[in-house]
Amino acid sequence: MQDIVIRKSIESDLNSILEIYNQGIEDRIATLEVETKNYSYIMSWNENHKGRFSVIVAEIEGKVVGWASLNQYNNRSAYGGVADLSVYISRDYRGQGVGQKLLANLETLAKENGFHKIILFTFPFNQLGQGLYKKMGFRVVGVFENQGILDGEFVDVMAMEKLL
Repeated sequence: MQDIVIRKSIESDLNSILEIYNQGIEDRIATLEVETKNYSYIMSWNENHKGRFSVIVAEIEGKVVGWASLNQYNNRSAYGGVADLSVYISRDYRGQGVGQKLLANLETLAKENGFHKIILFTFPFNQLGQGLYKKMGFRVVGVFENQGILDGEFVDVMAMEKLL
């Protein structure tokens, strides 16, 4: 496996971030979103990911192959130390250690930005994702039954957390 470089995202990464996010939407394994997004959407999304709510990317030989972000969990001040996370890996690089490296760096970034806990929501059928999260020390909190609708069918959503 080639060297994976993790760094903070820059504006020129947005096309790659968008492409990888849209793969996650199309593949129906990572989000309840059903419609692919456009560049205007990702520009607005990026504006909400400044400061504590950062985005990092994984590069292999100069190509962005994955990204991860810390997202606001809740705007109430009581939840200021809790971040939600997103991790998306390009189809061709899934299962090759990119997600693990992104998560490790995201945890460091979370600690540096005053977070004491990271939460995430995943599909119970996303075994690859769950394996990664469990390997990185996340624990299952529970499953929300029929939490959303994906392609006309109810889908369960699993909540996981890690104390930092």
